[in-house]
Amino acid sequence: MLKDLYQSALFPSEIKAMLKIKIEGQKFAPSKHSLEELALMESDKEFCYSALNKVSRSFAMVIQQLPEDLKDAVCVFYLVLRALDTVEDDMKFPEAEKWPLLREFHKKSYDETFKLSGVGDQDDYTVLLENYPKVTRVFKSLHPSYQYVISDICYKMGNGMADFSEKKVHSIEDYDLYCHYVAGLVGIGLSGLFSASGAEHPGLKDQNQLSNSMGLLLQKTNIIRDYCEDLQGDRVFWPSDVWKQYADDLDFFHKNPHHPKSVACLNHLVTDALRHVSDALAYMSILRNKKVFRFCAIPQVMAIATLAKVYNNPQVFVGNVKIRKGLAAKLMLETHNIEDVYEYFDQFAREILRKLSTNDPNYHNTKAQLELIFATIDEPANLAKNILVQEEKMSV
Repeated sequence: MLKDLYQSALFPSEIKAMLKIKIEGQKFAPSKHSLEELALMESDKEFCYSALNKVSRSFAMVIQQLPEDLKDAVCVFYLVLRALDTVEDDMKFPEAEKWPLLREFHKKSYDETFKLSGVGDQDDYTVLLENYPKVTRVFKSLHPSYQYVISDICYKMGNGMADFSEKKVHSIEDYDLYCHYVAGLVGIGLSGLFSASGAEHPGLKDQNQLSNSMGLLLQKTNIIRDYCEDLQGDRVFWPSDVWKQYADDLDFFHKNPHHPKSVACLNHLVTDALRHVSDALAYMSILRNKKVFRFCAIPQVMAIATLAKVYNNPQVFVGNVKIRKGLAAKLMLETHNIEDVYEYFDQFAREILRKLSTNDPNYHNTKAQLELIFATIDEPANLAKNILVQEEKMSV
């Protein structure tokens, strides 16, 4: 905490936000009991929320932004996909069993006898799968419309994961498809849940391109930021058709973080991520429920802030680069409406613009993406037209 306060020393508003978040976050603090103990002590629904708190405290806090009748569905949605991802991530799980299970995992939410023992690279993930019948029972208590969305997305994601077990990320098209399976589908699923709840327009569930872009912007930001961690874990998500333009081996960047080619590759991928911003802004502009809006908008402003932080930053190649916790707290507290989102996207896009160098091989592409973002924000006529088009599509 002291380190975080020191980093925000020149930003009093961040310190105030950080302290407020810390106080408010106490009610979402994980129990001192282990998840294994809680599984014996709590009801099925209580366990689901405890598991959510243990495996993703940040998501457990953000979910509180949602209307009451949506929380259970989104909580279960997250846990089902977390369980699926745990199976996919466990390198000790026999592949002959893993890939067929991923393709059939969507059916397990209806099977109260299904559970796995000893699977997962973190204790809480393992406990979640060992007590999966608790998740299943809560899933089956949800409205059928929620069940359909969760099962459908789990089916598509599981099959996508299995497909990529035999396929590497080479082209930008591969990169987009991989990110679609692991994150774009989450955005599409959330839109389905929002529509099913009645909190958003019934047609929101059909806005697949915009929903997908919401997920891709978040996922690509994480992939760029996590280069060093993934390299150490022998995981490769950067598309080879991009990084091989700058080096023969992916670890070249780690060994030569300040080399112009290393930074150019990083900037290339940030520029690619920026092409999803306009869709993300369009999506957020058509949300009508304030709680749903904040749930969706907060991660997006965090993403653009992170892209501004990692752009042209060689530290990405030697460690985990994150925005200041004080800044994150401020973004979380001060993102209330679309005007706030425009203000933050404009701020961080201009931060990237200030770092832009004519010597960068992606200079023109990056500038073009930034100008598109500014146009989306600064030209109300174009924005209004965009919103009208989306509303007409949703009314069909």
